[in-house]
Amino acid sequence: MQQAEDFGCPVIDAHIHLDQYEDDIQPLRLSLAPNGVKALIAVSTQLASCQKIERAAAAAPDIIYPAYGYHPEQPIPSPEQLNELLDWMENHTDSMIAVGEVGLPYYSRLEAEKAGQPFDMDPYISMLEQFIMFAKKHNKPIILHAVYEDADIACDLLEKHQVKKAHFHWFKGSDDTIRRMAENGYYISFTPDLVYEKEIQDLASKYPHEQIMAETDGPWPFEGPFAAHKTHPRMVKDVIRAWCDVTGVKLEIAAELFYKNTKQFYNI
Repeated sequence: MQQAEDFGCPVIDAHIHLDQYEDDIQPLRLSLAPNGVKALIAVSTQLASCQKIERAAAAAPDIIYPAYGYHPEQPIPSPEQLNELLDWMENHTDSMIAVGEVGLPYYSRLEAEKAGQPFDMDPYISMLEQFIMFAKKHNKPIILHAVYEDADIACDLLEKHQVKKAHFHWFKGSDDTIRRMAENGYYISFTPDLVYEKEIQDLASKYPHEQIMAETDGPWPFEGPFAAHKTHPRMVKDVIRAWCDVTGVKLEIAAELFYKNTKQFYNI
């Protein structure tokens, strides 16, 4: 791994599941500065996750920036559970940097279809709309898990409620969807798979430079040169290097671009 001085500025991990590092949260936090990592956007998956992220952020408010939401790649919550989460979020808007991670269950639906099982998208679409309305009400950015055709549904809802500040993490989609998102001013973020995935490299070559960020989605594991390594926020440096390889932009310019974009989007 190259060191922080290669970049000329620190880096920010724009999307990480910090709560899933379990007992490693404190050691991971202490390892950030030596690796040139300035901050983390820590997303949540459900109420207990939100509460864990809130506690971690309270211990390191200038490093960990929490986002609260319900990850869509899990069973739909009961109305009571969803209301409990939304009520909790209402009471914690001051501490949250964004709504997220929320979105639509593309991979769960794909698995169900392959198994010949029915899958009802309507409850997920309804839940996503509630989170979008929450983001609109509180003027918060929203962090989206919505890929391929699901991204178009998310765009429909964002446009319906005039929500402009949307971050599609680890995005994949058609050229038409890419153009739509770019024109709407939505941001995307690249993971370490930018190093070895042609589809993501093609996306990186065409998405507006002013609307990109870098993430790890840690502790999600990656392949290629990362296969033997536990996912760490320092890997956003590898993302930025890979983006430079794709675009031809010099490293020091790219590092400043990713840093500025993330700070501006999340107002940190």
